[in-house]
Amino acid sequence: MSEPRVFLGLGSNLGDRAEMLSRARALLEGPDLGMVGVSRVYESPPWGMADQPWFLNQAVEIRTSLPPRALLSRCLEIEARLGRVRTVRWGPRTIDIDILLYGGLEMNAPDLIIPHPRLRRRAFALIPLEELAPGLILPDGTAVESALAALPDRAGVQEYVPGRDPARTDR
Repeated sequence: MSEPRVFLGLGSNLGDRAEMLSRARALLEGPDLGMVGVSRVYESPPWGMADQPWFLNQAVEIRTSLPPRALLSRCLEIEARLGRVRTVRWGPRTIDIDILLYGGLEMNAPDLIIPHPRLRRRAFALIPLEELAPGLILPDGTAVESALAALPDRAGVQEYVPGRDPARTDR
């Protein structure tokens, strides 16, 4: 039996954001988890709580033998190791690692919802996902490309360029 296609979303808006993404990718790897693909890094305004620094986001495709809850535990352990402190919902964070998709699995439990419950509303997650897996279909049958086309905020998500002021509009 083949392993499911699993996609994670990484995000950071505190400290050296690019370094946090790199460290998270390195800490994810192990005998039971390996990188299949990594999107480019994108920069976007904060979502959910506007008064905070801009985010860097990236999607990664992994191969893993970990079941969903064990993968969630690994993600939470890495977040804690990299200094993530959960104080304010959608607030600033050193690192955020979300399970976006776990094959065709649909799961709705108090501790874990797959696909990610807000995936279809977040251009900063869909853009790198579409780059990484063109033509990908979500478990409900919607193409990632179609979900992305329906979002009004996709123009605010730009490829990350070190040193560029993210608040500038003349990109």
